[in-house]
Amino acid sequence: MSLISKRTPQFPGSIYIQSPIHTDVYTLLPPISSLFDTKKTSGFDDDEMLIKALEIRRKVTVEIFKEAMRKGRFSITYSTNLVSKLSDFIDYVMIQAASMKKMPEFSDSSFNVRARAFIDDSCVVPIVRWLKHNALSYPQIANLICNSKGDLESIRRLAEWLKSIHVKGRFIGLVLIRAKGNVLGRSLEELDEIIGYLEYKGVKRDWIGYIVGRCPEILSFSMEELESRSNFYFDMGMDEKDFGTMLFDYPKVLGYFSIEEMNQKVAYLKEFGLSNEDVGRLLAFKPHLMGCGIEEKFKPLVKYFYYLGISKGGMRKILVTRPVLFCVDFETTIVSKVQFLRDIGVQQDAIGNVLVRFPRLLTFSLHKKIRPVVIFLLTKAGVSQRNIGKVIALGPELLGCSIANKLDHNVKYFLSLGITLRQLGEMVDDFPMLLTYNIDILRPKYRYLRRMMVRTLQDLIEFPRFFSYSLDERIVPRHKIMVENRVNFKLRYMLANSDDEFNLRVQAAVERRVRFESGDLTLDKQAHTETDGSIGKHPKRKSSAREAR
Repeated sequence: MSLISKRTPQFPGSIYIQSPIHTDVYTLLPPISSLFDTKKTSGFDDDEMLIKALEIRRKVTVEIFKEAMRKGRFSITYSTNLVSKLSDFIDYVMIQAASMKKMPEFSDSSFNVRARAFIDDSCVVPIVRWLKHNALSYPQIANLICNSKGDLESIRRLAEWLKSIHVKGRFIGLVLIRAKGNVLGRSLEELDEIIGYLEYKGVKRDWIGYIVGRCPEILSFSMEELESRSNFYFDMGMDEKDFGTMLFDYPKVLGYFSIEEMNQKVAYLKEFGLSNEDVGRLLAFKPHLMGCGIEEKFKPLVKYFYYLGISKGGMRKILVTRPVLFCVDFETTIVSKVQFLRDIGVQQDAIGNVLVRFPRLLTFSLHKKIRPVVIFLLTKAGVSQRNIGKVIALGPELLGCSIANKLDHNVKYFLSLGITLRQLGEMVDDFPMLLTYNIDILRPKYRYLRRMMVRTLQDLIEFPRFFSYSLDERIVPRHKIMVENRVNFKLRYMLANSDDEFNLRVQAAVERRVRFESGDLTLDKQAHTETDGSIGKHPKRKSSAREAR
């Protein structure tokens, strides 16, 4: 009866009295039996008629909600879009407004009045405005309101709690939406227990907000599930410090993936020859590996590495030293750089060794880092086009050097010594790592070579690897031994051998010197090659000069 209009329909030709105040209004209305005896008049059953009546009430509730939204200064379009997603909440409002009829203060009120009162008391409009301010879309807002199951205050209560653990404002709405399960129905004591457990396991208090903001699924776990997921990493030898750092680096590693998926990825990483503890250290260093799909990321890259001739041991080295490569799209990140290496002359069978030796190369920008270094070597360091591939293959670390802060300074230093650009190019061809050393390391070695060893610049040009040896542990001690035994070797034979080999070489040179001084002029060919050749040319004068010294 409440759905029957109190005013008769008004349309041209109506035979009914148009005003409900007319004394005969009820006698002139259609009989009640014609309205509700649907089985006789329209063929509908009682359930269908009830559904029609509910649809009328629902439409009325929708209009009342839109009116409340317009009063809250929301546009008609936004209100219409939002209410189209709020069917469950509209039904809830309708039911609550109907039940308010039993309350004394609303016993004589119409349904419209009761619905407006309930909507105002629920503060749904201010909550919608706050969620919209936090960058939530209207489908997300509608989903959140429906999930609250009428307890809209739980949204505000959870939001205030999230602020207390330092979740940033722009992430609060996302946490409310993405948290699985009925997180709005959880008590604050349960949520505090989760946070306390994370702190106990090594997560700093200042990190909690960041972690929850990026992995809200953590809040939906029971304590048993949270402990099980945490022990998954602790069983791999990870300590509390590594666990906390891992969560800060990649919060999804704890709550976003299923336990089964986590076990599959760990088992796949072990196929590279890593132990359980090795995988634990690897995930602590690069937890993003847990977010990479086996079929989408790992297997295509492994297949490509096999094509380049990289063994499983080489892939293990790349995985341990540069695990980020297993998380990138190899077709856009790796293939173009491999092709560039081929284009500059690096042999196909050497590319795999280059990547294993210096995997960081694949993380550099081709156009901003790799190509400019190659151009610098060709134009400023004297490297020829024919040898650039060999230089990069022997010294891929050159591609990681800064042109402004390293390579340019080193080139200028060598040129300042009197070395020509062509000679420098030959030195780099022979020893590419020459340009990677700091000048503070190069300068004292060169000073010792010229002042103490009294060697020529040509000796250095012929053996640029001189700079790779330690001054205090190799160069100075061996030079002293040579002076004490009055022998002289070229730099190559002086430095490029073990201590035992050097001592044997010194002993043989001393014996030859003794025979020479005793009048035996027979010198073998090896002695002439290893020394600077001066003994064979001027034996008497050289001997007297040494005695004078």
